Amino acid sequence: MKPAPTIPIKECGEPFAAIPEGLFARFTPHPYMALGAPYNGVSPWMLRQGVLDALIRAQKRLAANRPGWKIMLFDCYRSNAVQIFMVEHEFVIQAKAVGLDPANLTIEQRAVLEKKVFRVFGRPSEDAATPPAHSTGGAVDCTFADANGHEVDMGSPIDENSERSNPNYFADAKDVSGQKAHANRILLNELLSAEGFHRDETEWWHFSRGDRQWARIERERGNRDAVAVYGRGDQF
Repeated sequence: MKPAPTIPIKECGEPFAAIPEGLFARFTPHPYMALGAPYNGVSPWMLRQGVLDALIRAQKRLAANRPGWKIMLFDCYRSNAVQIFMVEHEFVIQAKAVGLDPANLTIEQRAVLEKKVFRVFGRPSEDAATPPAHSTGGAVDCTFADANGHEVDMGSPIDENSERSNPNYFADAKDVSGQKAHANRILLNELLSAEGFHRDETEWWHFSRGDRQWARIERERGNRDAVAVYGRGDQF
């Protein structure tokens, strides 16, 4: 589920901060840069200062709980141009998966594919009232790296467009691997939730703090006056 346009934004003006190298593990090369996404020299490795501070606190707690483990960053800041690129890339993947020509989709075919595409990618928007989550600097896609620097098994890779991406997909797993994956997902959510992040309902890897999606979840949990404090980040 993605945030509704009715969630207001009261931009706090908090600056972006570069994510220190070495403190977290990172996917290298950056997954979307490797696909040719138009970053135009802008680093994806930055977040709003308050979000970065919260993520650092989560990392410190992880280090105490799992010595040698690190939060492994997949993606952080993403401009609307990059969002457009990734959405179109996902349309190509989903069209080919059902035997359609991505270059010649009808309006009807594209409408059907949208349901799958926008399951894992938010809608691009030039409207300052409805920015994609990652363009605000308030969202992060992440997992774990173990003490040997290896990506921890979470049951499915980040950005996999399937039911396995649902956070509780392995909740009733009978096999050991599924149970471990679920335990790792719980740990990731507990660490970040303790620092004020909210997890996306359909993506075990996506967490937000201060954006519209975060505010929507806050309202659903009883904080009726919650508003987003981070809007489009391209003005900072």
